[in-house]
Amino acid sequence: MDAYRDQYAMLFKNGRGVVLIAISADPDTALASWARDSEYPFLFASDRGTAVARQYGALAEDPGLTNRNLFVVGPDGRIAYRAVPFREIDPSAYEELGAAIRNRGR
Repeated sequence: MDAYRDQYAMLFKNGRGVVLIAISADPDTALASWARDSEYPFLFASDRGTAVARQYGALAEDPGLTNRNLFVVGPDGRIAYRAVPFREIDPSAYEELGAAIRNRGR
């Protein structure tokens, strides 16, 4: 999440025309505390029942855990890009993500 925060201005245009929502199976209170303490400039959502994770195929084999996947959803509501799993330590993954955001919905 720190990489998203640190690259937020460039990748997500400081939130102009792009909404970043980090979804986790963690409780909303834990996510709110983490977001506040780490000064994340984007939204967090709690998926305690893992319904969203199930819909997007993001459940890990370990019950209740989720994989680190990333989806870019276009203005039409369709998935325009998916990284399953997202390679957060690979710099080229952010280049691919940036291109997907720039080209979403086209």
